[in-house]
Amino acid sequence: MDKIKVGIIGAGNISGIYLENGSKFDSMEVIAIADLDVPRAVEKAEQHGIKGYSVDELMADPEVQMVINLTIPQAHASVSIRALESGKHVYVEKPFTVTREEAEQVIAMGEQKGLYVGSAPDTFLGGGLQTAIKVIEDGWIGTPIGATAFMLTGGHERWHPNPEFFYQVGGGPMFDMGPYYLTALVAMLGPITRVTGSANISYPERTITSQPKHGEKIKVEVPTHIAGVLDFACGAMGTILTTFDTPGQSTLPRIEIYGSQGTLLVPDPNTFGGEIKINRAGASEWSTIPHLFKNTENSRGLGAADMAAAILEGRSHRASGQLGYHVLEVMHGIHDAAAEGKHYIMKSSCEKPALRPLDKRDFQIM
Repeated sequence: MDKIKVGIIGAGNISGIYLENGSKFDSMEVIAIADLDVPRAVEKAEQHGIKGYSVDELMADPEVQMVINLTIPQAHASVSIRALESGKHVYVEKPFTVTREEAEQVIAMGEQKGLYVGSAPDTFLGGGLQTAIKVIEDGWIGTPIGATAFMLTGGHERWHPNPEFFYQVGGGPMFDMGPYYLTALVAMLGPITRVTGSANISYPERTITSQPKHGEKIKVEVPTHIAGVLDFACGAMGTILTTFDTPGQSTLPRIEIYGSQGTLLVPDPNTFGGEIKINRAGASEWSTIPHLFKNTENSRGLGAADMAAAILEGRSHRASGQLGYHVLEVMHGIHDAAAEGKHYIMKSSCEKPALRPLDKRDFQIM
């Protein structure tokens, strides 16, 4: 199979796993990396035997067919649009953009240019969640009725060297970790039609206890404890709780799916593997389901690899811009509903991503 030539923009920490995995997939090859800090890009490039560029140089390189956008969230939209204007397909890290208006612009530009647009997270393509999806689609828990999702942790000021962003506009637990949970739920149950929720700033000011900013104060601008209710087009109803306000360890599951014939315990959606358990009607105990799909290790880049394969094959890709936009609107919708005391009716929708084939190498790491 031919490979799509890829350039990465953004040489921060997350670029490491994309560089490590990027050229191991059958469908794509990472040939360049760029950053506003050009020496940093050159250093990463030398470590991996690829080209180190400025952003302008990467955008101008005709050999680069697809851009993986690993910039900070505030730059996601502008960099994605510029890549599309340069005639390159684009795959962007989560969240798809910061605002719904930006997301609409990126989607529209992709359609106008006839180019593919994709978005992380792609953990739902890993062996763990793909197995969970197949169990649901094969009817092992009957008709899906409901779901719960819990992301509970203490504040990032305890460990992150620069935690301020997590408490500013564009941050908070829903926008930080919500994409993993909501994308997994949509991948399992399909699109969401209506949401509501409650949200609170539990502590208006937080004190950094990590280094190097120990003792500095953070003014909290966004809700840090958010409870949402989700109505799915399939008829199921879900709840999601995301918080930075629970320093103690939780015993709640990451995700459970409830069906007419049983309950499915789903792995952590921020991983590619994880244990899957089922308790079917009449069973006295839980049973463990083995993984049916590969890629249970850290396979970040699967979504970009599937998009590259889709470009080569002329088909739809799974971690699509429409999916990223839909999840972004859900997150904003929950915040809007909490602020306004009402339900939020979703304007966007998306296709439920197709299950990975069991017998193809689209996602195999060589």
